[in-house]
Parts: sequence; structure tokens; C-alpha cells
Amino acid sequence: MGVDLTLVHWIYLVFIVLIIGVMVLRRDITLICIVGIFIMGWVATSSFTTAIGGIFNSLVYAITQLLGTILVISVIVALSHVLTKTGINDYMIKPFTKFIRTPALAFWVIGLVMMIVSWFFWPSPAVALLGVVLLPVALRVGLPALGAAMAMNLFGHGVALSGDYVIQGAPKLTADAAGIPVGDVLSASIPLVIVMGGVTILTSFFLMLRDMKKGKLKVTSQELQKINSDTSEQNQNFTLSPKTRTFFALLVPILLILDVVGMIAFNLQGDAATALVGGTVIFILMAISLVAHKNKGLEKITSYLVEGFQFGFKVFGPVIPIAAFFYMGDAGFSSVFGDVLPAHSAGIVNDLGNALAHSMPLNKEVAASTLTVVGAITGLDGSGFSGISLAGSIAHLFSAAIGSGIATLTALGQVAAIWVGGGTLVPWALIPVAAICNVDAFELARRNLIPVIIGLVVTTIVAMFLI
Repeated sequence: MGVDLTLVHWIYLVFIVLIIGVMVLRRDITLICIVGIFIMGWVATSSFTTAIGGIFNSLVYAITQLLGTILVISVIVALSHVLTKTGINDYMIKPFTKFIRTPALAFWVIGLVMMIVSWFFWPSPAVALLGVVLLPVALRVGLPALGAAMAMNLFGHGVALSGDYVIQGAPKLTADAAGIPVGDVLSASIPLVIVMGGVTILTSFFLMLRDMKKGKLKVTSQELQKINSDTSEQNQNFTLSPKTRTFFALLVPILLILDVVGMIAFNLQGDAATALVGGTVIFILMAISLVAHKNKGLEKITSYLVEGFQFGFKVFGPVIPIAAFFYMGDAGFSSVFGDVLPAHSAGIVNDLGNALAHSMPLNKEVAASTLTVVGAITGLDGSGFSGISLAGSIAHLFSAAIGSGIATLTALGQVAAIWVGGGTLVPWALIPVAAICNVDAFELARRNLIPVIIGLVVTTIVAMFLI
């Protein structure tokens, strides 16, 4: 049964347009989201105090929905600090260095290892874990630092983060905004991630080889001197014996791989999968801290966790008020403000989608193209995560209008947002990789631009056939 659109519906739609406009201008959208929540609450309840309280309660609701994701990323970052400071990361990565014999092999080995590690540790911590060990080897076989940065960036912040199959932070946000299970987004994203990653990375690789042959890209003596100096400093003052580091270097990946096996065997997704990874990581962190720091181990556990929590809330702090607004488009509005929508309402976004379907023709080609553009726009702030709730919400809206494709549209918006804003195009999001590889972030962004654009175009076309 259809529902007549109320003023609240139109306010929500107006604020979505405002949010997109502010993102295009590369300005922060937190204020817009909070004002939108307040105005919708005030109009719906006719109570100024309820609307004011609704701002706070909407943030509580968003944090409640995101807390598992925030915590698992925090403890993973804490573990990465332990592994780096104790030198275990060196032992985890060194077996891969024997495969690095040519510039081409260096590019692919660094990229594939970065992708695998990023699935379990997220790209930013993974850059620190890998860069110190693999970058010197790559430079010695002739892969320029910019080439190594491209490999780490495209495979980690691109392929691994846009799918996010283990930690499931990105699909959690988009699935919640679209009102569908996380598993649906994960499944729908697989072909899109493969196409996007394959097209972008192959394009980038061949352009890199072309410029190396022309002499535009090459390893300099200054780069080799700098990286050797940094490596020497990094490898000092480890507190664990080689045998102990070898033991933990084997234990950590084995336990994390067992987590993945457990997810498959017991069909664990979403919060259950997050909890399994988080619990395992905390167990590993405690064990390494106690062994490495001995009498100070108890205090060091807390210290590492605090460092991780600081990172987690720093990353997700800007996301919470934005996610809060988009949660209002679905079940969040009733949870915060009560049953104030019309009796037959299926949620603000569903109602808008149904109205759109009856008022204008909308086909899958237009829907797919729009989701890619919206996802790219949301990534302009450089986080990749702050706006993907918008992509999920619009996917929900469009799929209601065309009658299918919600999972594919949601995944497409997620892929576009992460590739643009998660750390492959926006210069200020490239800083971790650029810093580790000692290259210019703007030059890295310029190198990625053409391959990523080509990848987005091809992926959008593929998505049209999957809707």
C-alpha cells in the first residue's frame, strides 16, 4: 500500500541534496547532517525539546550500530603496533621477499601481500607492517618507490578496503543504510571488486612499465640511501629473541586464517564475524605483550589498546553524525523519535523510492551511473567511509523505484566511494603510503587518476548487467 509523502520525507530528500552539494565543494557535512536530524525530529514530533534530544539519541543509535566495527579496527591497530615494535612484522613478511627478483615481480608481490594483510589489519596499519620490510627489497631490484607506493595503495586501499571481507566495516555501513543484510552486500561486491581491481591495477601496471622504459620512473641513489637508513633504525632494540619472533610470526596468520575458516564453516557474517576476529586479535595482543614486556606486560596491554582506541575513534569520529542522519532514513527514525510516521510507512527511504517509481521512469543504467557518481562524490572528503551511508541510502531509494538490484547498487556505491576516498585518489588520504615510501602524495594521486577512472567506468558498465 502506498504512503503519501509527508513534510519529513521532503526534508530528508532536501538534506540529501544539500549533503551531496557540500561534498562536491569538499566541505565537511557534519553540521548539515545534525541540522537535518533536528529539523526532521521537530517537524515529526512538534516538540523542540524532543528534537534537541533526538540529536544526541541519534548519535547514540549510530554508535550502537557501529561500535563493533570501531572496536575491531581499534584492536587490530593495537596489534599492528605490537607487531611492529617487537619486530614480529619483519618475520611475517620476509618469506615473501625471496620472490621479489624483478621490478614487475616486486610490484605484484608487494600488491598481493598488501591486499592479504589489509583484509586482516586494514590498509593503514598494513602499510606500516609491510613498508619497512618490502620497500628496500623492491628498490634494490629496480622498482621505483612510486611504483611500490602504487602497488600498496591500489591493492590495499583499493581492492582490499573496497571489499573489506574480513573486518566488514565498509559493508556494515552500506548494508545498514540500504536496509539489507551485510552478506548480501559482500556477495554482490565480489564481481565488482574483481573487475574494478583488475582493470585499474593492470592499467596502472602497464603505464608504470611504459614510463620506466622511457626513464620517467627510476630508482635514485638517494632513495636507496634513505630507505637503508630507515630500515637500520627500525630493526634496533627488539625485545624478543629470533625464535620467539618466528613463533609469533607463524601463530598470528594461522589464527587469523582459522578465523576465516570458522566464518565459512559456521556461516558467520556481520557482527558475529567481527566478534570472532576481534576476540582473536585481543588474545594475540595480550600474549605478545606479556612475552615481550615481561613485568611491564600488564600495563603494556592497556597502553596498546588505548593507542588502538584513539585511532579507531579518530577514524570513525567524523562518520558517526553522518551515519546517524542516514540511519534516520530507515529504522533509526522510529527508534529515536517514536512511531510518528504514517501508519503504512516502510521507512523514509522506502517511501521515497516507491514515490519515485510512480512519478518518473528510472532504469538500471541511470541507477548504476548515479551510484558511481554519488559514491565518488562521497569519497572527496578523503575518508572513503564518511559518505558511504549515503550510497547505501540512495541504492535503497533507486532499487525501490526499479524493483531490483539493491545489493549490486549498494556494493557499486561502496566500491566507488572507497576507491576515490579510501586512499587512491584524494591526496590527503594517500599520506600514510606516501610517507612510508617517501614519495609525494600529489604525484601518487596523479599516477592513480587515469587507471581509477577507467576502472570505475568499466565497473559501472558491468554493474548494469548485474542489476
